[in-house]
Amino acid sequence: MQTPDDIASVRLDLWLWAARFFKTRALAKHAIETGKVEVGGQRAKPARGVRVGDALVVQRAEERFEIEVLALSDARGPASVAQALYRESEASRQARAHARAQRAAERAGFQPPETKPDKRARRLIRALGDIDAL
Repeated sequence: MQTPDDIASVRLDLWLWAARFFKTRALAKHAIETGKVEVGGQRAKPARGVRVGDALVVQRAEERFEIEVLALSDARGPASVAQALYRESEASRQARAHARAQRAAERAGFQPPETKPDKRARRLIRALGDIDAL
């Protein structure tokens, strides 16, 4: 982690990789190019410079992070160091927890069958026209 005096800005894709939002710089670059990352409410390019105090919105799979840049780094380090690079807003943290709980609740009602359908059950499934259930 470097102080703002050492470097004025870091490439966005490099910072996202160093902050451990993405496993590789290529994944970070792809996310930026597809509009999953916003800087100050606007889409950005991978080479855009990130400065201390910038507000970022990072969409990763089903999670949405609203963060503020606290420090700059161009090297990937341990997770504890990476977490010191940014601060997530409390509203963002609560929204992610709520969405995670909702996804868990949606999965809770599904009980997969213990065995494959037998001959009679397969005929019933075909008769109903539910081909996806096979």
